[in-house]
Amino acid sequence: MKPRITLVTLGVDDLERAVEFYGRGLGFKTEGIVGKEFEYGAVAFFELEGGLRLALWPRKSLSRDCGLPVSAPSPTDFCLAHNVSSRAEVDTVMDQVRNAGAQIVKAAHDTFYGGYSGYFQDPDKHLWEVTWNPQLLPKE
Repeated sequence: MKPRITLVTLGVDDLERAVEFYGRGLGFKTEGIVGKEFEYGAVAFFELEGGLRLALWPRKSLSRDCGLPVSAPSPTDFCLAHNVSSRAEVDTVMDQVRNAGAQIVKAAHDTFYGGYSGYFQDPDKHLWEVTWNPQLLPKE
């Protein structure tokens, strides 16, 4: 297996609400919900940088597809990170996600590694970190 991830799928409780949050609220580009004509097929895809895609799929559909029961979400099972180029950009993004309806879990703060970061949860409680890490600056 090559160390490559091309798609991250988040299970959501309300697909339309999730598309609204990521599309309109955060400005992620999408063609909207597709696959509505199939039972358990409605999904939305968002193109991210570097060829990565984000998919939003109802938890019940993901459960049916993989064969595992729907369980209570645990926000500390994983965290998605959005690395930015400056401390000021962390604050800008945190304001944007707050205005889009995210719950701020931890306000932006100085980190032990010399960076600056904050945490938020999307409407389905998925955990995101917005971070400026001088050692891991994004390629612009």
